[in-house]
Amino acid sequence: MLVRDAMSTVILTVGPAHTLRQAANLMSARRVGAAVVLDPDAGGIGILTERDILNSVGLGQNPDTERAFAHTTTDVVFAAPTWTLEQAARAMTHGGFRHLVVLDRGEVAGIVSVRDIIRCWTPAREPAPAL
Repeated sequence: MLVRDAMSTVILTVGPAHTLRQAANLMSARRVGAAVVLDPDAGGIGILTERDILNSVGLGQNPDTERAFAHTTTDVVFAAPTWTLEQAARAMTHGGFRHLVVLDRGEVAGIVSVRDIIRCWTPAREPAPAL
């Protein structure tokens, strides 16, 4: 199975000036763990994850004044839609992260998460075994 089969194509994007609270509200409303940060001035694509927001709050920083750009990962590892899920899982394991931005011909095409991969590798939901 390929990344294109597992990735989400509806991508939450935020700007670098969004506050962490704004980003967290959007992520919560969409039920996603990461947002792609598009910064046309810096000319790059970054990613802001729930872990980035949690780390900031844990340091006592104010989510109403902290901006996304200060917490965005900019050295992003990108996946191609033609990667296998094994390649994506290996990249995540090697890098210690749970989301990959998927680029197709230089454009953001989707995002794939550990949860997406597990969903593909696990049979349809079955009732949990009785304890």
